[in-house]
Amino acid sequence: MANFRQKTLAIALAGIIGSQLAACGTVFYPERKGQINGRIDPVVAIANGVGLLFFIVPGVIAFAVDFSTGAIYLPGGRRAENIPPTDHKLTEAEINDTLYSATGTRVDWQQDMVLVERLDNEQQVHRLLAANSAAMRQVQ
Repeated sequence: MANFRQKTLAIALAGIIGSQLAACGTVFYPERKGQINGRIDPVVAIANGVGLLFFIVPGVIAFAVDFSTGAIYLPGGRRAENIPPTDHKLTEAEINDTLYSATGTRVDWQQDMVLVERLDNEQQVHRLLAANSAAMRQVQ
């Protein structure tokens, strides 16, 4: 009987830890992925916090995954969006207006740290952002 109880407890514990590693917001609301910010969903935060009660690591991982994917935020926050490709040649002013409306920041195109490149697909965007992030960390 004690052996059965140990196995049951081990399976239950493994299930709880496994569910926390998946991150609650990502499992509950996969459509929320890509949100940048907004109000935090208390249901997701509490569910992730349950992982902190069992063990620290699963809870921290759940929070990290949900924050990085944006699944922890309630709908209505800003989302990361792909701008559809166009044949129209964008001017610096049009790009600046679009950036300003999305982020509230304007770009000084005359500064030395501005890099302008044509990218043909989303993978190139991710590669370029990763390379620039690594380079900026080395500068700091």
